[in-house]
Amino acid sequence: MKMWAGRFRQPLDPEFERWQRSFPFDHRLIGEELSASLAHARALAGAGVLSQAELDSILHGLEEIGRQAANLELLHDEEAEDVHHFVEKRLVALIGEAGYKLHSGRSRNEQIATDLRLYVRRAIDNLQGGLGELLEALVARAEKSGVAAMPSYTHLQPAEPVLVAHWLLAYVEMFFRDSSRLADCRKRLNQCPLGSGAVAGSTLPLDRNAMATNLGFDQPAANSLDTTSDRDFAIEFVQALSLLAVHLSRFAEEMILFSTREFGFVRLPEAYSTGSSAMPQKQNPDSMELIRGKAARVIGDATSLVATVKGLPLAYNKDLQETQEPVFSAAETMQASVSIATGFMSAVEFDYERMHAAAGSGFMNAMAAAHYLVARGVPFRRAHEQIGRAVQWCLEKRCELADMPLDDLHRFAPEADRDFYSHLTLDAVLACHNVEGGTAPARVRQALAEARERLAALRGEQHAHA
Repeated sequence: MKMWAGRFRQPLDPEFERWQRSFPFDHRLIGEELSASLAHARALAGAGVLSQAELDSILHGLEEIGRQAANLELLHDEEAEDVHHFVEKRLVALIGEAGYKLHSGRSRNEQIATDLRLYVRRAIDNLQGGLGELLEALVARAEKSGVAAMPSYTHLQPAEPVLVAHWLLAYVEMFFRDSSRLADCRKRLNQCPLGSGAVAGSTLPLDRNAMATNLGFDQPAANSLDTTSDRDFAIEFVQALSLLAVHLSRFAEEMILFSTREFGFVRLPEAYSTGSSAMPQKQNPDSMELIRGKAARVIGDATSLVATVKGLPLAYNKDLQETQEPVFSAAETMQASVSIATGFMSAVEFDYERMHAAAGSGFMNAMAAAHYLVARGVPFRRAHEQIGRAVQWCLEKRCELADMPLDDLHRFAPEADRDFYSHLTLDAVLACHNVEGGTAPARVRQALAEARERLAALRGEQHAHA
């Protein structure tokens, strides 16, 4: 029996009935639906709608459905319209007519709003755990790299040398921002829709504060019109995931690029690579390519959500059913992507010797050379031009700045002295970036210590939500 069948005299068109069902995907919400139903049942008893015997029967029935739901075969139901209908059917089958009383004073509009908030909250907590593991892997590798250096790039052209740890800490910053965005989203979504009814609020004197507390929400949602049609939390969640996906994609792109023979900085782990069916020598970075590719899916999910709600009048409309699958898709995609990235990061090998050698060539000490002249009173714009002309001379002679005879250097930069060359060594170039956030070894050690502290704080927040 449909939950709304009384008004209708004709059955649904079979094709339309199959097409409009959401149970094939919203069965993912079975745990959230049962939790919300348990809280609602207790509120019904508090309002005098259920006797103690009826409450006990409903609670036991819902708990039994939860146990049965562990068997995924039981979630195949060709009649259930959605997860709410499925639970009601199962409950009535288990305990009889008392099961129909559970829907007193509530609507599926508030149920799905509650279930989705619970799902997103749980997904955020799971993702925060995954991000903690990824951050741990990155920080550990940064610590292990010591004072190994590598080139940094702008426009994909060699720019200045940096510590490998400094490079890895750039991704640490990105993922900490992602974690912060998810934490902010969690705070805003943590309001309980139960008691909002279909649109105007429940017709029963339900204790909304008790239901909110029962489910771990901070408070009841303030406006029934808003909360039954609000999907801001879902949009915000998936938009945060789209940025996380972009950061993972950038990480993946650099791992792919640096693993090529032309760079040779990264040795791909076999456990996260595949081969070619045609070319026996190939080792392909498929794990990283898939992470890069799946970012497009999550960005698409975020776009789909915004487009779905942009023209909807208050309050609930069936269009909102279309907001569920993008949330499920984005959450599941990113949970897997973060996990794969963590495993890859723990297994990948860096060729520190090759990275270090590359950091010491290609005129990446040119800016340090210009600042050597600035320290001797040469205006930066003039120093920039002088070193640029010296670099051009070296290109023609096929040598580095450090190989340029002082007499030839004086043709372009007469202010230079013999100590000029000591400022061009890799150690000196790294050390001269001695500002907060810079790549000087002392600053990077400080940044690593601070990353450890922030990671410990993130672990503490995760423990509080567990």
